[in-house]
Amino acid sequence: MIYTNDLKKGTQILLSNGWGAVLYDNKKGNTRLAEVDGDFKEIGSIYSHDIREAFINGKWEAVTLTDKQKELRLITL
Repeated sequence: MIYTNDLKKGTQILLSNGWGAVLYDNKKGNTRLAEVDGDFKEIGSIYSHDIREAFINGKWEAVTLTDKQKELRLITL
């Protein structure tokens, strides 16, 4: 288990909609910059609460949200 705020630049992630992405920043908080490989490959901001898994040390690990990220997720649903 890893928190979204602990994910570093270059980490491969899986989003809640099933798309893959690579983080482009080392920030913490509700939004992150990522290159998303969806219908098109593009770079932009994503919500941290949309990150479901991260590829760390050769395996996929579940990602845990902070309390503030959980609150924002409820507001945006």
